[in-house]
Amino acid sequence: MGIRDLAKRLTASIDEIDAARLQTRFSGLQLTPIGEMPLRRPIRIGGEVSRIRSTPRSGVPAFEIVISDGTGDATAVFTGRRNVGGIEHGRGILLEGVASVDRGRPVLVNPAYTLLP
Repeated sequence: MGIRDLAKRLTASIDEIDAARLQTRFSGLQLTPIGEMPLRRPIRIGGEVSRIRSTPRSGVPAFEIVISDGTGDATAVFTGRRNVGGIEHGRGILLEGVASVDRGRPVLVNPAYTLLP
C-alpha cells in the first residue's frame, strides 16, 4: 500500500469504504453489477443482505430482502413466504432471475438464490 492509497483510505467516507469492500468481495464471480443490470433479461447478481422485511403483497405474504454490491441496491421478493431459511442481515447471496422496476427500484420476484458463506 502506497502513500496515495493510504491518503485515499483516510479521507474516504464510511460509505465509500463499504462500497469498495463489497465490490472486492463479489468480484471474480462473473456477476452483473447491480448498478448496471438490464431490465427484463435473465441476470445473475450478488450482494450482501442489507434489509429484510415481511410484508403482504395483494393479500399474500411476501418476504423481501434488499441486497447491495457496492454499485447499487436491488430488491428480491419471495411471494407466499414469511421467511427464507439461511437469509439474514449481512449474509452474502447470489440471485438469478429477471429484474423489473417496481416503485422506481429494481425488483426480482421469486429469484433462484445461492447463499454464500
